[in-house]
Amino acid sequence: MASVPSKLYADDVSLLVALVDVNPFFWTTASFSFSQFLSHVFAFLNSLLLLNQLNQVVVIATGYSSCDYIYDSSAATSQSVVDARMPALYSNLLQNLGEFLARDEKLGKEESRGKIASSLLSGSLSKALCYIQRLFRSGPHHPQPRILCLHGSPDGPEQYVAVMNAIFSAQRSMVPIDSCFVGAHNSAFLQQASYITGGVYVKPQHLDGLFQYLVTVFATDLHSRSFLQLPRPAGVDFRASCFCHKMTIDMGYICSVCLSIFCKHRKKCSTCGSVFGQAQSDDSTTSDRKRKAAET
Repeated sequence: MASVPSKLYADDVSLLVALVDVNPFFWTTASFSFSQFLSHVFAFLNSLLLLNQLNQVVVIATGYSSCDYIYDSSAATSQSVVDARMPALYSNLLQNLGEFLARDEKLGKEESRGKIASSLLSGSLSKALCYIQRLFRSGPHHPQPRILCLHGSPDGPEQYVAVMNAIFSAQRSMVPIDSCFVGAHNSAFLQQASYITGGVYVKPQHLDGLFQYLVTVFATDLHSRSFLQLPRPAGVDFRASCFCHKMTIDMGYICSVCLSIFCKHRKKCSTCGSVFGQAQSDDSTTSDRKRKAAET
């Protein structure tokens, strides 16, 4: 029995994995309302599906203490209209988003004390890369994947190691990470992610025109980007976070064995157990003995 021929994809077919920030701690203090943000994002995702019938969209909700898939266009049963006012894309997304927010709120009540109100970016990046790796293993013919981070929450220094591991994994898999940051200050994590993976980082100046930013910059497939003049970052914040206190630092100490970063000098690496400054302490002890011997 002959096998079913695999679906052939052109170079303009895209798989967009969108990481949507739904952190309530950020949106309650943001100048741009969450409902307006969702209306712009939903319109953008719908327009991306209309550009090519083979395009795929996966949406991952990034909460305060959890993340999960809330929409997958390839698994959707139909894109028909549920009622006269709301397409199936919007209704499925809103229903799954409401259920996710209820679960994330229960988890966030126990962990919100004494922590920065950051979203679980490391977890959503890992989920996106896992989905893309399953796509790669499905066969040689697949749409070109890319990740789009739609975030506004501040960076969580305690996620530095996990986020950087995800960034380097995306770089090795040749998956660009695009970033659209709607917060008050730039995100060092997303700047580094877009810079290292060859993606685009944009911080819209006028959030009322967010849909225009999204369609103009992020709706373009990877093949067509070489013909366009996309925004370039004015500067990238490459500062790291220390492993001991999870704080962003300008200068620090690095373990030569495992490359762990510390803000203060330590006698022993807490990650790999290597002893620091043993040769220097031996040399200082020997010099002290020689000095005392010369004095006597």
